[in-house]
Amino acid sequence: MTFATYSVHPTPIGEALSVTTDEGLVALSVLDGPAYAEVARLSLLLHVVPVADDEPAASLADEIDEYFAGERRTFTTALDWRLTAGFTRRALEAIAEVPYGETASYAEVAIAAGAPRAHRAVGTACARTPWSIVVPAHRVIRSDGSMGEYGGHPERKRFLLDLEERVVSERGRA
Repeated sequence: MTFATYSVHPTPIGEALSVTTDEGLVALSVLDGPAYAEVARLSLLLHVVPVADDEPAASLADEIDEYFAGERRTFTTALDWRLTAGFTRRALEAIAEVPYGETASYAEVAIAAGAPRAHRAVGTACARTPWSIVVPAHRVIRSDGSMGEYGGHPERKRFLLDLEERVVSERGRA
């Protein structure tokens, strides 16, 4: 990798930091603290220090705004998968297939990822996903129908699930 850039974009659930490489979006996270702390953490993982630049993330920012406005159901931004591997990657790929406005249990995702007994590992993959919102870990729930923690922010998960449910009820499944 020769370069990485970052940008911060406001969302209804908090400031979102996106990090882009020459291969695509490598990370999107809703910030819990200062952006520089997350940029520093990602710098260590990527072995490069991302520089501030809104240009590479401009189309992603538009997609995020469209998603929160209820106008977008899927993201087209290319993903750079370098921060995932093995079962975590398979789980996140399975999660990416969960349709907008629907949910899947951790156990169902484990089956889809080829490891039927790995529901706890699916929870770990959800908690560690490098792509909040874009890879919809918020659509993964417990088998009993309860939400789960969503990285310690169940209110964000509830907001995203409610948003999608409202859009589907107003506009139908598409």
